[in-house]
Amino acid sequence: MCIASHTAPLHIPGGGAVSMSKRWYTEHRRDPWRRDAKSSGYRARSAYKLLQIQNRFELMREGDTVIDVGCHPGGWSQVAVEVTGHEGRVIAVDLEPCAPIDGVELVVGDITEKLTQDLIMEMVAGSPIHSIVSDISPSLTGQYERDQAISIDLVCAVMDFSFPILNPGGSFVTKIFQGRGIEGVVEAAKGRFSKVQRYSPEASRNSSSETFLVCMNKLPRARGFGPKETVAEFVERTMVESGILTKGEDEPATAGKVGFTVHRAARDDE
Repeated sequence: MCIASHTAPLHIPGGGAVSMSKRWYTEHRRDPWRRDAKSSGYRARSAYKLLQIQNRFELMREGDTVIDVGCHPGGWSQVAVEVTGHEGRVIAVDLEPCAPIDGVELVVGDITEKLTQDLIMEMVAGSPIHSIVSDISPSLTGQYERDQAISIDLVCAVMDFSFPILNPGGSFVTKIFQGRGIEGVVEAAKGRFSKVQRYSPEASRNSSSETFLVCMNKLPRARGFGPKETVAEFVERTMVESGILTKGEDEPATAGKVGFTVHRAARDDE
């Protein structure tokens, strides 16, 4: 699931913005994954991304408890229900209200806020969580470096929520955009899982900079982290140590975290 951008189209002499829109519409109409999703009853083409990840890595199993972060419009939740079956449990969360899905417990809220996190923990009530899946991304500004940096912050926030509650041996997958900070996120995941891999499903658009971080077999204890160090702090530290980031350089971008407050399907997933 992506988040719609409401920025105005660029003005390109000769009607460039219009031609770009027409080109997207043509590609959208021809998209085989979109057609397949519609004919198969999936709410979004992105369902095939999780299906392909599942077929490759078998992250979820029948009877598992799964949390779907950034679930709107519900394609990933549909896949999770299919895989986990009647004995499984799927809890899905998003700020954007989602139409009911058979077998899914829906939560409307911001996953980065403690109130939402506490509600999910009350629902789980101490039961083991076997897998957490996230196709979430922030509201886009159209400025790639800024959007990618805010996306890294959001992924770190989801990881900081997910890792402590995930059962040992459990799995985690999240969408992430290529760019600064991604290596730190990968290293953070390697400190908590025995197997971590970047994977681009066939259903991802060729023009997309997204990839998916697939993490399997959560370790009983984290490796390489300082006492009480969060994923966000770890990633910032690794960027400073590698010379990618100067201490305090990301402070102006922190204000961009307001982009975390709107989660809805964008063109890539419709």
